Amino acid sequence: MLLRLFLVFTLVPIVEIWLLIQVGRVIGPLPTLATLLIISLVGAWLARSQGFRAIVAIRDELAMGRLPAAHFLDGALILAGGILLLTPGFFTDLAGLFFLIPFTRACLKGWLRTWLEQRLRQGNYVIHCR
Repeated sequence: MLLRLFLVFTLVPIVEIWLLIQVGRVIGPLPTLATLLIISLVGAWLARSQGFRAIVAIRDELAMGRLPAAHFLDGALILAGGILLLTPGFFTDLAGLFFLIPFTRACLKGWLRTWLEQRLRQGNYVIHCR
């Protein structure tokens, strides 16, 4: 686990710097900064609107007496997308937008559900309730 965190915190900045240099060479430094700013603004707007939708959906599910597990996952993915958009760079912005766009987030939720079910079937995970 520690090795994975080390790789993430070293490789992601390297990829971001490399992408910034490459894009800056092609379109120039000012358009590169302007593009990053526009992506960040659009992402912030998207995170805000999707976050409010998730909050309303959670509130509605709770009002009907149902557990809003899927909407909690939506909220967590929206939060992760917003955090990724705070990090400057094209790679993290693309990942953040992937978490914020409803269609791609639905695909990610399906993948996460399948992955979690497989993990639970493979291991002897016991949930203790107190």
